[in-house]
Amino acid sequence: MSHSHQHSHSPKDLRGQKLLLSIFLNVIITVAQVIGGLLSGSLSLLSDALHNFSDVLSLIVSYVASKLSKQKASINRTFGFKRAEILAAFINACTLIIVAVLLIIEAVKRFKDPQEVESSLVIWLSIIAIIGNGLSVLILKKDSKNNINMRSAYLHLFTDMLASVAVLIGGLLMKYYQLFWVDSLLTLLIALYLIWVGTDLLKVSTKMLMLFTPDTINIKDVVRAVNKLPKVSKLHHVHIWNLSDDELHLEAHLDLKEDISTTAFNKLLLEIETVLHHKFNINHVTIQPEFNKEDPKEVIVQD
Repeated sequence: MSHSHQHSHSPKDLRGQKLLLSIFLNVIITVAQVIGGLLSGSLSLLSDALHNFSDVLSLIVSYVASKLSKQKASINRTFGFKRAEILAAFINACTLIIVAVLLIIEAVKRFKDPQEVESSLVIWLSIIAIIGNGLSVLILKKDSKNNINMRSAYLHLFTDMLASVAVLIGGLLMKYYQLFWVDSLLTLLIALYLIWVGTDLLKVSTKMLMLFTPDTINIKDVVRAVNKLPKVSKLHHVHIWNLSDDELHLEAHLDLKEDISTTAFNKLLLEIETVLHHKFNINHVTIQPEFNKEDPKEVIVQD
């Protein structure tokens, strides 16, 4: 069996620094919103504070996962902690949904018993939260495009920024039109949005944890591309999965047309790696070469 890989490295140390800065900003926002929510009686402000607190926890999880993912492999941990960031994204997705459910429960209770809110305090604190979360969103935006862990942290912060905008609108409506029921309505809308983004992130992270084939990969296309190469009869028993955001793995059996030497197979393997990397961004390849071996060659994905 032959094994080869190519890695694309990313500035994970910088990611950690960005997460620490976002944690600091969100701790300040959370404390301010809790105090303000209690003083003003605003449920939407307290709900935003709860969401912000979940942001702090999710950012801490993301930071720890980012640090763990850089640790080297060992005899007992042959992959190291490379999947820690995927696990962090899964945990963060779950917290988004749990927080949303709690907010819905509180919003329904407040709908039945609307309470007067000190709207001026709500307005000023929501503006502070928008600025703080907006800075955090800008800090993490670039890394969120290439890393599921950073994306989960980014989504927490982005949704909280939107929640703060909603709280600001609610504060203005309460101040100038005395529409205090808006406080509960906005809480409900924030919660529904959290469920929407949390569910999507949960599905993506679950697929990665279950080693499902990425949605961007069609295994039949991969097989066809490899089968076009000289000396290849058929690629079969294929598995393709994300070990992490940076590593896309393929392992498979390769039926050869002729009994070639190890040197010739190494040359063929290099061609396969090139095709897989350029066409499908697969950067970690493990191939078991076969010639005249009796097994079901028509099976593409079954063990």
